[in-house]
Amino acid sequence: MSLPAFILIPDDVLEIARMLEGAGFEAWCVGGAIRDTLLGEPNSDFDIATSATPDQVKGLFKHTVPVGEAFGTIAVRTQRRYHEVTTFRLDLSTDGRRAVVAFGVSLEEDLARRDFTINSLAYHPLTHEWRDPFNGRNDLELRVVRAVGDPTLRFREDYLRILRALRFSARFEFAIEPQTWAAAVLATDGLPTLSAERVREEWFKSLRTARSVARLVKLWQDSGVAARWLPELMVQTDEQGRGLSAAMLAGLDARRGVPLARDPILLTALLCREPVIVLGRLKSSRAEIARAAAVVTGPAEPAGLTPLDVRRWLAAVGDAADDLSMIWQLRHGISPAWVPVVRGVRERGEPLNRKALALTGDDLVAAGMPPGPALGSILDQLLALVVDDPELNSREILLARAERLA
Repeated sequence: MSLPAFILIPDDVLEIARMLEGAGFEAWCVGGAIRDTLLGEPNSDFDIATSATPDQVKGLFKHTVPVGEAFGTIAVRTQRRYHEVTTFRLDLSTDGRRAVVAFGVSLEEDLARRDFTINSLAYHPLTHEWRDPFNGRNDLELRVVRAVGDPTLRFREDYLRILRALRFSARFEFAIEPQTWAAAVLATDGLPTLSAERVREEWFKSLRTARSVARLVKLWQDSGVAARWLPELMVQTDEQGRGLSAAMLAGLDARRGVPLARDPILLTALLCREPVIVLGRLKSSRAEIARAAAVVTGPAEPAGLTPLDVRRWLAAVGDAADDLSMIWQLRHGISPAWVPVVRGVRERGEPLNRKALALTGDDLVAAGMPPGPALGSILDQLLALVVDDPELNSREILLARAERLA
């Protein structure tokens, strides 16, 4: 691959580079945006590597955020956008999770500590000069993920790089160079030392960006990563009919652009046994875990396609209805037949929960009914009544029925 004479850099990035260079510091565009640009992938999130120290960067720019100052990274805002500006650095020591770094090194030394050759190119946005000391351009052409230098050392420095190698392979459909793959497999023993949050971020990123979910699942299984962090990841259909059939995985890849199709919570629920346990292990938010729990609880679909069947299902599953419909679509490859019925129920505003009842618990108390569990039971019975027949959802009718139930 020949490197282009120049590439288009956003104006706000050029502004940062001009400020740094004008103050006597080097400023190079590095990392994923350079890689993606060379691959023809859209990307405007350009990072800058600089010889300026974090304090010098903060002194040059009015609007900064110390997003990773200990590791040399300052977010600089220009034109209402933030871009990360990171000081050239050298890793002095690492425990496989975090490094102790030193500043005051050269660009070449900074590029030498990066993970993969395809991520170790640098482009000067003002002079249009290229630096590619590890021949990343060749690996982009060969479609290969290769570690910079000694792959065993690279993975021991940060075990998260194993997951990143799998993500890049699945995203770009690149092969992983044999020595890099062998070193990654051997290094999986170190994966339990990673924080759950970092693993979750990589898993979610991988699900969102993988050109092939099938490839991603296979990489996690074959490398041993799944055994360390996602033993519930299913490889084939089990006795309950759950799992990853070849047809389903092919369908997932074909529908990459479908809304929600790359929702990592839904995909985790689809691809893993016990997704609630998986998301808990990954320290997902309560809301995310609750979504997975609702999907697991179901029921997965209405008993039939009549408005009554669909209303009863919507009332039972609540906010999980859309997630359950998408899971069904991902599993079967077609939109569920009940989706138009759901749309009609919603457009007509038919009651599906207590909030939609024409009266409240306060109305019942005002009518002389004592508060407590019995009152809640009456409201549930009234809800069941109007779910079956929305025409009964009037204050007078429901109050009369409640008095009979009390």
